[in-house]
Amino acid sequence: MRTAAAAAACGVLLMSLTACGGSDGGSGGESDAQSSDRPRQAQARTVDLKRIPDVGDRLRKQIPADSRQVVTVYGEGKDSADSRIVLYTKSGSTWDQTRSWQGHNGKKGWTTDHREGDNRSPVGVFTLSDAGGVLPDPGAKLPYTRSAGFQAPRYWAKSHWHDFDYVIAIDYNRVKGTSPNDPTRPQGQSKGGSIWLHMDHGSGTSACVSLSKSGMEYLLRTLDPARHPVVVMGDKANLKA
Repeated sequence: MRTAAAAAACGVLLMSLTACGGSDGGSGGESDAQSSDRPRQAQARTVDLKRIPDVGDRLRKQIPADSRQVVTVYGEGKDSADSRIVLYTKSGSTWDQTRSWQGHNGKKGWTTDHREGDNRSPVGVFTLSDAGGVLPDPGAKLPYTRSAGFQAPRYWAKSHWHDFDYVIAIDYNRVKGTSPNDPTRPQGQSKGGSIWLHMDHGSGTSACVSLSKSGMEYLLRTLDPARHPVVVMGDKANLKA
């Protein structure tokens, strides 16, 4: 059991453990919004897109040319913990909105210079290479590590106990090809790390992005290394820059 690595989850140190979003978070409900559930007119605007909506040239140019799956996290504001997570899939030269969910990001919002313990999620484009969690592999295409080492400590608020049942590592200050709870920080500990997509508890996180259990299951079963998935994440103003 890799307890030290689990303690580092969401950019926190073993010596100062705090749950993603602190002890005041409530249980997150599953509020998936599928594009197929929307009115036909709205759906028509989310297929055959020439580019991913509301992502400006600065970040768009950082999306690898061979990436055909992009998870875009639209933060409501620089200091907001609320976000909308959208999966876009590329077919030919155009993008389709595949699915979307409401979720959360760092409880203090976003930053372009993430630091350990700042409670803000990093703005940027990051690859998605590895997954894992407490629960058995639900059929993930990404390499999946099941380990009790992901288990949130039982002295955290009960609403946080299942945060890491499923996780997808965001490749920020980590070594790709390793378990998400590997504590290695290539840029140093001060730059934070262990920033994941994980299950929502109803409020902001320490730096991760959270969404419903069913949303995590869908991403795990859908994100495919052969399609070179990435996450584009930030507050709306930084995304558009």
